[in-house]
Amino acid sequence: MPSTVDRPAQRYVAERATVGIEEFPRIADRLPPLIGSLAGHGIVPAGAPFFRYRVLHPGLRFTVEAGVPIEGGFTPDEPAFLGEIPAGKYVLETYVGAPGGLASATEAVLTWGAREGVTWDVTEGPDGEEWGGRMEVLRTNPLEQPDPSQWVTDLLFRLAD
Repeated sequence: MPSTVDRPAQRYVAERATVGIEEFPRIADRLPPLIGSLAGHGIVPAGAPFFRYRVLHPGLRFTVEAGVPIEGGFTPDEPAFLGEIPAGKYVLETYVGAPGGLASATEAVLTWGAREGVTWDVTEGPDGEEWGGRMEVLRTNPLEQPDPSQWVTDLLFRLAD
């Protein structure tokens, strides 16, 4: 059962792409170079890397950011950019398993929210659903745990103010 958590605003460095499910590795593969770039500047990530879903387009396409939380100021080289996850109340559900199960886990949270009368921080925009805070936080380092069935991912959905 999902829980509700308060989260402070969080600065991050990210890259953004619009991809379909089959193209998702194109954005996922940007995380290691982002982390490496930060390390090259002496910056230690302030938390686990994540994917932030900005727009859910029709036809199973997403505008998604691959991001790494940071503290303090930093100006990344393009195409990376600085962003900020907004503070607020979030619904949290932790998923354990391979990435192929994330869509079902996400759908379960959204179904639960509909049953509970939850109002998400989402608006209908010209290109699809625009989310203020919808993330998959990658709690497991695949280099330390190579078995995808053991990977831990926090699903976070910001509630409307």
